Amino acid sequence: MHTKANNTASAIKGHLLTGISYMIPLIVASGLCIALGQILGGMNVSKAEGTIPYMINQIGGWGMGLVVPVICAAIAYSISDRPGIVPGLIVGFICAQINAGFIGGMLGGFLVGYVVIGIKKYVKLPKSMQGLMPILVIPFLATLMCGLCIFLIIGQPIVWLQDSLTNMLESMQGGSKFTLGAILGMMATFDFGGPVNKTMSLFADGMLVQGIYGPEAVKFVGSIIPPLGITLSYFITKNKYTQSEKEALKAAFPMGICMITEGVIPIAARDLIRVVTSCVIGSAIAGGLIMIWGVEAPVPHGGLFVVPLFTHPWLFCISLLIGSVICGVTLSLLKKPVTEADEDFDDTENDNVSYDDIVFKVE
Repeated sequence: MHTKANNTASAIKGHLLTGISYMIPLIVASGLCIALGQILGGMNVSKAEGTIPYMINQIGGWGMGLVVPVICAAIAYSISDRPGIVPGLIVGFICAQINAGFIGGMLGGFLVGYVVIGIKKYVKLPKSMQGLMPILVIPFLATLMCGLCIFLIIGQPIVWLQDSLTNMLESMQGGSKFTLGAILGMMATFDFGGPVNKTMSLFADGMLVQGIYGPEAVKFVGSIIPPLGITLSYFITKNKYTQSEKEALKAAFPMGICMITEGVIPIAARDLIRVVTSCVIGSAIAGGLIMIWGVEAPVPHGGLFVVPLFTHPWLFCISLLIGSVICGVTLSLLKKPVTEADEDFDDTENDNVSYDDIVFKVE
């Protein structure tokens, strides 16, 4: 019984890590383009249409929009081989459109993969029509079934969650500042740019329009702490990170400075509970400090480059430092040392997943 459960868990982990290995180059390329665009064009680069920095920023933004479809399709491919790619891309795009985030994309990938296996097993065509299975029957049925499942099961709860959280946050505006800041900080960090983060960002941007700038500062700190805290954890306990995680951090850290949290997704997905727990604790404390210290951000984006525009910028930096240290130390205490099996899996993935494999490997 335990052996079967262990084998199932190992298979799920393998499919997940395969999806991550396909996703990493996309996140790195897109994130660095966004960062370069912001460095060259400033905080209003998205409005400077026709300029080179604007184009670079757009390239990165559109590329980042492919993260969820790519991880969904890659996981589906890992499970069910070539027939899972097309429905995986479509279902992943649906997840992105309904703001299900990379977690929704991962769940969608597993759903598509196993549905495709089920179709292969139970849908039988006459021998003369079997050639239609991979090009017509499987893509159509898997896309239809999984797409409807995403809409009916995942979409509505996410909308309800977003509405509920927004209403709760608005009702807390006059209450405890530390509690409000802690909740906003946790939300900004929780899913690394997913629906919970988007809900918090919507609330903070709405408050900004109304002349209330504190939540925006919390959004900044909650988005920057994960890459900084995880990088600090690496320097404290290098033996608890695989080689691929070390490589991912080389991109995650500069992306974090530019307020792009998605760079830590490959690391978080490998050890989700420990990473999320550590980041949430650090961001909650930093967010609470920002609110009680009266730090305010008059701009919605720009990373550390726009901190001089804040009210009490040094207090923001102190809050960021405290939150990052708490995140890094907590993660170093919780994270387990890397085993030879972890490194061997990484080596296998790196050997088997070259750029050419990502594009052309279909057999």
